[in-house]
Amino acid sequence: MHYNDEKILTTHAGSLIRPHELREFVSTIQKDKPYNEIEFLQCLSKSVEKIVAEQCTCGIDIVSDGEFGKLISWSQYPLRRLSGFECQPISNTNPFKAGADRERFKEFYAELDKDQPVATVTETVCVGPIKYTGTKELQRDINNFKTALKKIQVCEGFLPVAAPASVIPDRRNEYYRNERDCLDAIAGAMALEYRAIINAGLILQLDDARAAVTFDRMVPPASLVDYRKWLADHVEITNQALDGIPPEKVRYHVCWGSWPGPHCTDVPLKEIIDLILQINAGAYVIEGANPRHEHEWKIWEDVDLPEDKILIHGVVSHSTNVVEHPELIAERIVRIANLIGRERVIAGTDCGFAQGPLYQRVHPSIMWAKLEAMTEGAKIATQRLWP
Repeated sequence: MHYNDEKILTTHAGSLIRPHELREFVSTIQKDKPYNEIEFLQCLSKSVEKIVAEQCTCGIDIVSDGEFGKLISWSQYPLRRLSGFECQPISNTNPFKAGADRERFKEFYAELDKDQPVATVTETVCVGPIKYTGTKELQRDINNFKTALKKIQVCEGFLPVAAPASVIPDRRNEYYRNERDCLDAIAGAMALEYRAIINAGLILQLDDARAAVTFDRMVPPASLVDYRKWLADHVEITNQALDGIPPEKVRYHVCWGSWPGPHCTDVPLKEIIDLILQINAGAYVIEGANPRHEHEWKIWEDVDLPEDKILIHGVVSHSTNVVEHPELIAERIVRIANLIGRERVIAGTDCGFAQGPLYQRVHPSIMWAKLEAMTEGAKIATQRLWP
């Protein structure tokens, strides 16, 4: 894990918008239609090489593979890498249409669902023992990324994967004795993926949107105390899966979900920051640019970030077409640096620009404009912090 030495480093949350030719293959594969596997693998490797090079050209210091190897969404992709699950028609309420935000703003969400229908019509059920089966697919992604990294000069490369709490969320358990046993099995299986990434010399990023989003699903009728107990249990499970992995090799990403809604029922960061900091990671990737949470930078006036930890602070939103001004980005960086130290704040995005291989929040041209604005803002902040 790199600390800032003479400048503010830049990175992002991982997922980037896929090129058209790769999307064509992914769409075909998702529909279980025949395709040429050799041509797909060639397209994938070339796409990864190009997206890594483009990040470098844009000025990003710590890059990812764009998550191009995931053929389903960021949280559902383990379906291709874990045994024991099957998809069934949703038997009750669609979990993607649940939550306090949806209850409060029913009219808004009714209109939103007409324009952007909830695509999920099946639920995932655990019907057998959970084992890791994705070694071949994972190794393919690692090899593609490392090959691309050899052709550029950047500080580090990281691979984003789902944290245990965010692996196939809204699943049902019909095999294990209870939910804890099911979660233990998921963590044990995913730990193989985590270790493979570290052993390959890459940085591991755990994506855990469900850590914060579950508050919207639980409260009410549950209480904040109930939710914090749920989150504490998942922190314990995550650390269990990370056992033996050096914290400086791990980034932990927590956000409030990417759906285009009001987010009035998000849990405040101050209510969960103590639990987030218990994750055995060297860096914490936390939203800081969206209008519902930007004010929460002030918590670092009262919360001590451990001296050996880094904050990857969201200074660019992934969910709006407005491109942030570099001066604003610089302000966001400097005010955090003044609280925790210039060496320990890295500029990042709130979340990924693509929530799945076929779903994006902004146009690719806007994504690059935002990343370019972030690198410019980081340069301005550097001039102010290293006069």
